[in-house]
Amino acid sequence: MPIVKDREYRQMALPLATAATGTAKRFDTDFYVEGFATTFDTPYLLYEYDGVQYFEVVDRNALAGADLSDVIMQYDHAGMVYARNKMAKSKPPSLLVEPQESGLFIAADLGLTEEARKLYSTIDAGLIYKMSWAFRVAEDAYNKDTHTRTILQIKKVYDVSAVSYPANADTDIAARSYFDGVIEAERREALARQAQLLKLKILLEV
Repeated sequence: MPIVKDREYRQMALPLATAATGTAKRFDTDFYVEGFATTFDTPYLLYEYDGVQYFEVVDRNALAGADLSDVIMQYDHAGMVYARNKMAKSKPPSLLVEPQESGLFIAADLGLTEEARKLYSTIDAGLIYKMSWAFRVAEDAYNKDTHTRTILQIKKVYDVSAVSYPANADTDIAARSYFDGVIEAERREALARQAQLLKLKILLEV
């Protein structure tokens, strides 16, 4: 999977599924899928280092004002485009990307091409049932006490993808880079505190 600089990728353990019979659908198609690319206000474990767990949470208002104007649906963030919310030649969109109360909801019509219908069949068979999304962060905050990063504002959403596995180290390069910086800063602070305590101890012993 190609990794684009400055984009963050999250593979989530959230279901991507075809619609059950009688279920209300956002598209009038026999090749309908829907799911949530992420949840809001629900921390998830993103990284673990030296026994310390680092979490991330997407604020429920993080997508307010985000650029959702041209989002595509892919498989593992690469290759073919299976659906899109901005279509050429005045054709209706085949992808819906909608922030809701609980998370980022997506619905897609996978009936426009033979390749998209093949992806639908794979999802319908239960072989692929997880989701991922690619985005760029505009603003975030970090809580040192809980080791939690909060994404406060997302600048742009690039794609939502059906994925083979809900966790893939390659997709978390940006996240690892972020937390590597956090860990290094926390180490420097700890060393500075130790040095200050040592200096104080020496002064008290004199």
